[in-house]
Amino acid sequence: MKQNNYRRGGLKLLLLVLPAVLFTVGCNKSFLEVDPQGQQPGEQFWKNEADATKAVNAMYGNLRGWPNVAFAPIAVESLGSDDTEKGSSPGDAAFHNKFDNFTATSTEGQLLDFWTGQYQNINFANQILGNIPDITMDAALKNRYLAEAKFVRAYSHFRLVRAFGDVPLRLKVPADASEYNIPRSPKAEVYTAIEKDLTEAAAVLPQSYGAADIGHVTKGAALALHAKVAMYQKKWNDVLALTNQVMTMGYSLFPDYEAQFRIPNENNSESIFEIQAKFVPGNCGLSNSQYSQVQGVRGSTGGGWGFNVPTADLAGSYEANDPRRDATIIFRGETTPAGDVIPATGDNPMYNQKSYVPFGLYVACSEGSEQNIRVIRYADVLLMNAEAANEIGGAANTTLALSSLNAVRARARGSNPVTVLPPVVTTDQATLRTAIWRERRSELAMEFDRFFDVIRQGRGATVFGPKGFVANRNEVWPIPQNEIDLSAGVLIQNPGY
Repeated sequence: MKQNNYRRGGLKLLLLVLPAVLFTVGCNKSFLEVDPQGQQPGEQFWKNEADATKAVNAMYGNLRGWPNVAFAPIAVESLGSDDTEKGSSPGDAAFHNKFDNFTATSTEGQLLDFWTGQYQNINFANQILGNIPDITMDAALKNRYLAEAKFVRAYSHFRLVRAFGDVPLRLKVPADASEYNIPRSPKAEVYTAIEKDLTEAAAVLPQSYGAADIGHVTKGAALALHAKVAMYQKKWNDVLALTNQVMTMGYSLFPDYEAQFRIPNENNSESIFEIQAKFVPGNCGLSNSQYSQVQGVRGSTGGGWGFNVPTADLAGSYEANDPRRDATIIFRGETTPAGDVIPATGDNPMYNQKSYVPFGLYVACSEGSEQNIRVIRYADVLLMNAEAANEIGGAANTTLALSSLNAVRARARGSNPVTVLPPVVTTDQATLRTAIWRERRSELAMEFDRFFDVIRQGRGATVFGPKGFVANRNEVWPIPQNEIDLSAGVLIQNPGY
């Protein structure tokens, strides 16, 4: 795909000239350097339904590129938590330690990479929203494509506002130079725009797809993401209403907690939204997801890089005999359920099992490039439902909170005796709140939510203080200095940085 890259006051605007069938970003260093030869000229694009489909596919393909699933999100969305640490060998990518101990400054490259990745997604969505309305094509498909773009735009704005607070709100491709350099919008305004996009998307998107369209955003995905956005704003009545609606849509907890993350069980009954990844023989440009590669077992047959590893604190946080501990963490010296023998010695005592791809499935280009990235699971919806019901209070809501919470615990318990993860029975609001928070950690560990969960719960200094967290500063990361410089001061840095 050919891209024209312009810098205007803090925004790297990526003008889509030709979306490939799937976005062809390749490795971590050259994702902006794509050979333009043989590509469709920009003036011939946005003409018909086939062009619209190419653009939508390119938008989805970009979601699995390096800035969205590899080093940058590990740094920005994971390493600040008490669940993870850098991993790999001590000297490899040592800059990650600055996110783990909260010494990262505005010049850290992963901040810029993450920022750029999200605005790439937003730009793809905005180009779709700005151009597809003028294409003569099937009306229902047109409306669906626009709704899918609104979801992606909302998803990336949400990732940005969680990470940085106030951010520039990009709702269209700039028409001229005067629209390139815009200030940060208050986070409340960004949240309002996110919710509007998701409301409009949910009104159009189908509840499910046929096999040919698996992986496209559904109505359930828009409602579930909206619930999460509302949860971060403590809009508990909205969270409850949205999750109640999702709970009527046919989703169910996958019976085997560990197996749900394996390739054969992608897009299962619990999956609400997954970023699709695929190995295409002979085409490393399309087989470009490095999500599993960077987190794979270091020194193993498949050559994983061993980053973003579980901490001893996470391993020790599970209730006695909780099966999710061994389903979430690969321990050095163990044999995995797939039969892979993990070396007993090596740089790291633990690795992320949720991103694990059995060694026999390793392929060329990028180890584990077949592995989809689970973004929203039904278990998360149930736990949001429990939290909202408990926060609203009242006997009926407490009963609902316990039902949703205990459904997650029952699935995790599996065929083990009820004494393993027994049902929670407390009706005390504060005690139940703590139980729900603990369950979120155990259920969603290593899924890039823990850091932001603790922040929204107001416990950052208490939980992360030993790592170097400073209240009223580290709730957000610094705005990339490069963007501030390019904006000529229009973008203002977060306090304390």
